[in-house]
Amino acid sequence: MTGKASKQFDTSGSVPFEHLRRECDPKMLGFDTTASLKPARGFTGQDRAIEAIKLSAGIDHKDFNLYVLGRTGTGRHRAVVKLLSDAAAARPIPCDWIYVNNFDAAHKPHAIKLAPGTAANLKTAMQHLVEDLANEIPALFDSEEYQTQRRAIDEEAGQEHEEPIADFAERAHSQDIALLRTPMGFMLSAVVDGKPIKPEVYEALPPKERAEIDSKIKDLQEQLAEILKQGPQLEKEHRQRVEALHAAMAERVVSARIKEVEAEFSGVAALENYLDRVRMDMISNADLFLVSAQKTNGGPFPEVIRKFHQDAHFDRYAINIMVSHEAGLSSAPIVTEELPSLAHLTGRIEHVSEMGILSTNFTLVKPGALHRANGGYLVLDASRVLTEPYAWDTLKRCLQGQSISITSLAERLSMSSTVTLEPDPIPLDVRIILIGDRRLHMLLQRLDPEFGKLFKLQADFEDDLPRTAKNTRALARIMAGYAAEENLRPMTAAAVAALVDHAVRLAGDSTKLTLGLGALRDVIREADFYAAGQKHDLISENEVENAILQSARRGSRIKERMQEAVTRKTILIDIKNAVVGQINGLAVVGVGEHYFGRPSRITASVRMGAGKLIDIEREVELGGPLHSKGVLILSSYIASHFALDVPMSLHASLVFEQSYGGIDGDSASSAELYAMLSALSGVPILQGLAVTGSVNQNGEVQAIGGVNEKIEGFFDTCKAQGLTGEQGVLIPASNVDHLMLRRDVVAAAKAGDFRIVAIKSIDQGIEVLTGVPAGRRGNGGHFPANSINGKVEAQLRAFAETRRSFGVQNGKANDKDPSNE
Repeated sequence: MTGKASKQFDTSGSVPFEHLRRECDPKMLGFDTTASLKPARGFTGQDRAIEAIKLSAGIDHKDFNLYVLGRTGTGRHRAVVKLLSDAAAARPIPCDWIYVNNFDAAHKPHAIKLAPGTAANLKTAMQHLVEDLANEIPALFDSEEYQTQRRAIDEEAGQEHEEPIADFAERAHSQDIALLRTPMGFMLSAVVDGKPIKPEVYEALPPKERAEIDSKIKDLQEQLAEILKQGPQLEKEHRQRVEALHAAMAERVVSARIKEVEAEFSGVAALENYLDRVRMDMISNADLFLVSAQKTNGGPFPEVIRKFHQDAHFDRYAINIMVSHEAGLSSAPIVTEELPSLAHLTGRIEHVSEMGILSTNFTLVKPGALHRANGGYLVLDASRVLTEPYAWDTLKRCLQGQSISITSLAERLSMSSTVTLEPDPIPLDVRIILIGDRRLHMLLQRLDPEFGKLFKLQADFEDDLPRTAKNTRALARIMAGYAAEENLRPMTAAAVAALVDHAVRLAGDSTKLTLGLGALRDVIREADFYAAGQKHDLISENEVENAILQSARRGSRIKERMQEAVTRKTILIDIKNAVVGQINGLAVVGVGEHYFGRPSRITASVRMGAGKLIDIEREVELGGPLHSKGVLILSSYIASHFALDVPMSLHASLVFEQSYGGIDGDSASSAELYAMLSALSGVPILQGLAVTGSVNQNGEVQAIGGVNEKIEGFFDTCKAQGLTGEQGVLIPASNVDHLMLRRDVVAAAKAGDFRIVAIKSIDQGIEVLTGVPAGRRGNGGHFPANSINGKVEAQLRAFAETRRSFGVQNGKANDKDPSNE
């Protein structure tokens, strides 16, 4: 029902103009431009978080890892890096770590700990060792000394092999049997007249003579077989003598070169054992150097500069550096891993394709972030770690075991069928710094029982700080520091004041300053761009306000489309009439980092019923739990404030008209209650007024969020259709301190074209909305008849009486029904 309110709304509760926007006075900043300011030291307003970071960085006990929580843009990363850098300077430089070949089990490379800066020198020394031996060993084997000893061994072996054959040949000849050498081996033949007998002659001999020859040959064949059996053994002994010669010759050169390396890197027991194993392996495999020397250099460079250590068969003597620290390094490492996957955290084992087969060796073991940060600090993004498969589980396992074990993702998933390695675990001494939001921290605390044991500290960054003169000047110094750091133009005092106002708006509280410094820094950068376009030497207030305006404009497409829909009556919003059971509620819509308010029509309908209030949004599953809670609270308010001596006989429904998405939050519960009271009393509500605020069971209006965006959203709607002076917004009185409205809204309020009214109770609000007194119970326990509350109670009593009468009539009808007899 549409009608006229009894009078224009009461403006006695309007918020004073000075409370609508509390601007910063440039004069109180104490400077003309930021060029005269010294950048702020430390991190203003973050004392609690800074203390936690310092404790985690300095304490030696394990498990004091840190979770840094807070909103994006509060300077968490910047603070962490700065404080860790200070702490790292006081920590010792961590040791180098290398992997070397395990000559007993090649698939289990050994890890060796070295003094800082030693690994690179050792790698170079081993490369020089291979280069020297690759040249010296072949030269040694070409020497006259080697050739003489080798000939002696070969001649001795030849004698040992030929003497038994010669003796046998003489014994056979004495029996007229000849030993013949053929391509197929040795053969025995009878001799006649000093010549081997021919087969046809042999066949012509008498049987007795042939039998005698056959008997001799058989005996001699058995003797020859015994002699020939000694051949492999003689060959073996020959090879052993040659190998012993090679070893003896190589041992002189290898031992001399190994001693040079040992002298340079003395004092490391594990390294001494390794070099001893290298010496024995090089001596026993001296032929590797001979084979390498025989290969010609097919490259464009001369043979003299050939890099022998690059040959694959010399990888067995290579040094795989996992972590190496320069000798001039003065602090522990600080590593930030942007992609904390399993392989990037703990390292990986690479493979190479050889003839279609994947193979690997210890030189293909690659380090991860934990290796690089060992002995220092590792900074990780919490959400990225948790989204990478097996990364979080592996990180916890490394922290619990205090060692780094390299395991591939394919191996964890049992999907790998290639040859792999089992490198020695490397001891881990690292402080993990996780950076994430508060919600993720809460989930980890609740759902991961190991999280609290491994991350005992939390650094909770504040979102804002009190708006005092001291903090305002501190914020100005921070902004000046940002401008100087990024070589931006200095800002005028008025520009800084505009930034301070923006910081208040971002904080959502006129008594606070935001610590979301990232957003303020972006404004300075954009303002500097506009100043450069105007060829200004300073960033002025106009450039700062233009940067803020343009940022809002870039995210306002949806806002403008919604406003257009209201102006064209596609979305129905009445701002001029007075309607029963209808009110304009306010909501906040977020698009990325941009938020804006929009009005929504809320309607209520009532009739006699059984005391049920239907929330249509909840019935169709568009209403969230907080919205449903607000509806239940207003239902309880009606049931506990009116017609207490009769049964609740109301059937009512509430709905957000033209709402096609989810609705949550209780900020519209007071508006819904006003619409319900209007429907019950029959008194129309001024549609030029919009309402926001939640309500409790006692009828007190409570604070809500986004109050500035909601007021400005309704103001834009009214402005588009024409301001009449009868329009405004009802807000909770407890939200007055949160006001930091746009200047055009404040100007309209000062001109009397728009009002913001602070409300403490439902009774106060319904009086403003209808122009009719809410009414209080008198001594007799009744509301005044012409008051809103009186009309509501009268309607509820009428519903109860009608319901009772209906029940009596229905009962009489049932008594007369023959079927009941």
